[in-house]
Amino acid sequence: MTGAAGRQAIFFDLDGTLTDPFEGITSCFQHALAELGRPVPAAAELAVFIGPPLRQGMATLLGTSEPPLIEQAVALYRARYSAQGALENRLYDEVPGMLRALAESQWRLFVATSKPRVFAERIIDHFGLRAFFAHVYGAELDGRFDNKGELLAHALEREGLEASACIMVGDRAQDVRAARQNGLVPVGVAYGYGSREELEEAGAVAICTSPTELVSWIQARTPQEAINDS
Repeated sequence: MTGAAGRQAIFFDLDGTLTDPFEGITSCFQHALAELGRPVPAAAELAVFIGPPLRQGMATLLGTSEPPLIEQAVALYRARYSAQGALENRLYDEVPGMLRALAESQWRLFVATSKPRVFAERIIDHFGLRAFFAHVYGAELDGRFDNKGELLAHALEREGLEASACIMVGDRAQDVRAARQNGLVPVGVAYGYGSREELEEAGAVAICTSPTELVSWIQARTPQEAINDS
């Protein structure tokens, strides 16, 4: 598979890949824990929970697997997130240029995030990125597609895409593992919230330090060449 004919799609994670949501996400975790009368960690200690599914993070912070308590915490988090947290966020500086360059190179671009789709779409619209993306895929509020692997499988089926001709870009191990699970080319970014070691151990074929470097890496090879490089 060579040339433009082999180029199908790139799926982008949202938090830590397109935007930096640190303020909003950590504040919402703190709000939920405070409302439940639980210890409230400093914002820096909560950065590790940016990326993985919200219910998973709440279960860890609360030290419980009891669904009613986890759902109560999720509801408190989302109340604040919907009111203000979603937009306590910033777009990484080089992202618009990255998306424009890739779209002009005939790639179809998608968002694939564990964040609820309704919030993801709001953020994409807020930063004026909608025109770059064919579709925004995200979790549903009831928990469907919290798992990134299941989300990607759903997106590939819906779009009729050949997985081996697609790339998944993200900053956490879950992005890389989901890509490998579904046969996409997994590419990590080191400017988000996952460490280089985390991405390497998960099996990323490349780790880029900036959106500009990511464009250069992608444009230098077809998806099949990326697989052969791994």
